[in-house]
Amino acid sequence: MQFGIFTVGDVTPDPTTGRTPTERERIKAMVAIALKAEEVGLDVFATGEHHNPPFVPSSPTTMLGYIAARTEKLILSTSTTLITTNDPVKIAEDYAMLQHLADGRVDLMMGRGNTGPVYPWFGKDIREGINLAVENYALLRRLWTEDVVDWEGKFRTPLQGFTSTPRPLDDVAPFVWHGSIRSPEIAEQAAYYGDGFFHNNIFWPADHTRRMVEFYRKRYAHYGHGTPEQAIVGLGGQVFMRKNSQDAVTEFRPYFDNAPVYGHGPSLEDFTEQTPLTVGSPQQVIEKTLAFREYAGDYQRQLFLMDHAGLPLKTVLEQLDLLGEEVVPVLREEFAKGRPAHVPQAPTHQSLLAAKEKKEKEAATV
Repeated sequence: MQFGIFTVGDVTPDPTTGRTPTERERIKAMVAIALKAEEVGLDVFATGEHHNPPFVPSSPTTMLGYIAARTEKLILSTSTTLITTNDPVKIAEDYAMLQHLADGRVDLMMGRGNTGPVYPWFGKDIREGINLAVENYALLRRLWTEDVVDWEGKFRTPLQGFTSTPRPLDDVAPFVWHGSIRSPEIAEQAAYYGDGFFHNNIFWPADHTRRMVEFYRKRYAHYGHGTPEQAIVGLGGQVFMRKNSQDAVTEFRPYFDNAPVYGHGPSLEDFTEQTPLTVGSPQQVIEKTLAFREYAGDYQRQLFLMDHAGLPLKTVLEQLDLLGEEVVPVLREEFAKGRPAHVPQAPTHQSLLAAKEKKEKEAATV
């Protein structure tokens, strides 16, 4: 399995001090968090994409390109690439460029985002959200897999004899995850193409996540990509840890109570009982995360949200130390136990390239 962190890049006041970081401070903090993720042995750093306050990651490729230059092993991903409002041509070219710079350590998570006004800002109609996601991604795939593209659709000017540059590294497009919390149409899209499906897994109870993942797995098999167990699944999650569980609860409570997303709603206790949020000791994080397999099956990627709600950088880095030293090594070992041999690992550039070369060799011998 791959383990990592994802960030939404929110600029939120620290409720314990009242101080709000500057945009520069928050951007620099996100870079520091990515570098720390590699230092403690995590596999993935993923950033969201937003075009409105109080968020800063409006240009994921700029940030990931900078991080690529300062890391060696970390897989660089997005936790949302707005397939609905970005031009597929620009996505194809930007992420192929990043792929070359990062020596293949790149994948993407397609999503529609959670900000309605972003659609008119980019000249789109939110009522066409699903249709935009479907059409734009179909074009993006062609731009990555075909050297010359003739195309005409509903939402974009036609293309005639167009070649996206640079071409994907080694003629292998970045692996794509389709992220969705509640839209079966997106799970269907992921299954149709044989891509990965990522469930945010933060705000919803286990039964909802189970239904979405099971639907994707069944449709993946329906389209002939393999058995349901071979589908590529990723999950999110949010944790806050201290050595002593009560210390974690006491420290995190003001951040939870004032968070822009889930603050001023259910209590911390209710939220941790009803959703995957884990606030406690490293052992509690291990136990709850291992339980995800009960409703998601053997899956390939686990990302944690750790820098949300105004937590100061020092605290987040301490959390990453705990995650890398005490949690992830145990999770790697425990998730590997009993994992069927036919369940694939998370795709990487190297594994996709090897599969491509094997297919070409087999075709040459026919």
